Amino acid sequence: MKNVLIDTDVILDFFFDRLPFADQAARLFSLCETGQLHGYVTPVICSNTYYLLRQTAKHEKVIHKMQQLMMIMDVLQMDKDTVLMALNSGFRDFEDALQNYAAVQSGMISVILTRNVRDYLKSDIGVLTPESFLKIIESD
Repeated sequence: MKNVLIDTDVILDFFFDRLPFADQAARLFSLCETGQLHGYVTPVICSNTYYLLRQTAKHEKVIHKMQQLMMIMDVLQMDKDTVLMALNSGFRDFEDALQNYAAVQSGMISVILTRNVRDYLKSDIGVLTPESFLKIIESD
């Protein structure tokens, strides 16, 4: 089973039903739910997702959606070393650097799934769009 970090944009594609990306996100979540993928997020991804969903829905509804997400995802740890690596990384986006180094430090993540592949050019881990990733695993 592949261990993947699913970035905020992919989660929001699903929750906001952003076409044409929502279908790909739903397929990823289905694979996580059935145990064919092991999906991970970070505390930052959880916080960002909550914040952005909260812009359009009440706290209780957002909490319920986040609880559903946590039923099929695990959360990577972040610590001071993660933050220091991100600060010293040369990534243009600090938030993406945090996601990247949480994945690196875990030692388990084989790929980061995001639609913002350009934000992860400095990553030592594979970075794919959900569309590319699904094409690869569905052709196996």
